[in-house]
Amino acid sequence: MKEILMTKGAGKLIETCARVKPEENVLIVTDFKRVKIAQVLATAAYERGAEVMIAIMTPRKGHGQEPPVPIAEAMKKADVIFTPVSYSITHTESMKRALESGARSLVMTEFIEDQLITGGIEADFDELKVICKNIADAFERSKNVLLTTPRGTHLSMQKEGRPGNAMYCIVEPGQLSPVPNVEANFSPIEETAEGKIVADASIPYIDIGVLTEPVVATVKRGMITDIQGGDQAKTLADDLKTRNDPKVYNVAELGVGLNPKSIMQGVQLEDEGVFGTVHIGIGTNITLGGTIKAAIHYDLIMWEPTIKLDGRIVLEKGSLRI
Repeated sequence: MKEILMTKGAGKLIETCARVKPEENVLIVTDFKRVKIAQVLATAAYERGAEVMIAIMTPRKGHGQEPPVPIAEAMKKADVIFTPVSYSITHTESMKRALESGARSLVMTEFIEDQLITGGIEADFDELKVICKNIADAFERSKNVLLTTPRGTHLSMQKEGRPGNAMYCIVEPGQLSPVPNVEANFSPIEETAEGKIVADASIPYIDIGVLTEPVVATVKRGMITDIQGGDQAKTLADDLKTRNDPKVYNVAELGVGLNPKSIMQGVQLEDEGVFGTVHIGIGTNITLGGTIKAAIHYDLIMWEPTIKLDGRIVLEKGSLRI
């Protein structure tokens, strides 16, 4: 009976976030673990007159693995794509090509059924759009960025010429947005990030979740060179090592969470959107404006961040200043 409660959130994704029109081709890419979510989305899209397709695949072996070729081809022909999947296909060549073909995509990696009922899905996305775009525009205009936190993060980076991305759960052709995560982000120029990352909120990947102690990463020339901390830090370091891909250490993204309804709970697309947090993404950045395709894309989230853009404070200990 939980599906009844899920229909309200599904309807919001179809009507407000994707703005699905009658007869549009809606493709829902899922895997064996999240079929129920796909079915509720399909019902909501069908009720609004869309041509609905559910593509079910074997769960990927990790974040960033390409979907099967037939699904990748279908993505290029779709008007709207939903991805309730266990492992992310967001930062893939398949998604990049689908967006280039004009698809509107709502990302739902590791989405759980309760996320269609409560939490970030309850936010007013039209209202948050204004705030999100303002911050993305500030990123767009900046050249030098400095991120600090009370726990010891001190990371400088350059971004001149890179886009500022506004992801507020409403998509136009050629755009993607995670839901219900609301964030403004950018991808720094490769090899320019320098300093230290101290994640103290969450790393919602590979069963790490909400952090019980800080994970400290040293960054030199845009790459993580060392990871220190307790068991959770070791889990991250060990996982990255098994990837046998030096690009997984790339500092790929700085993103600001902007959803006041999201709650830090160890769920990827809730944690990353918690209002006033910042996350540093590592690994792939090709869908954010960068040039790196790595084996993974993980986000390291921290509390009370301060961001300076060309010396101007735009976020101070988690509070917006623009």
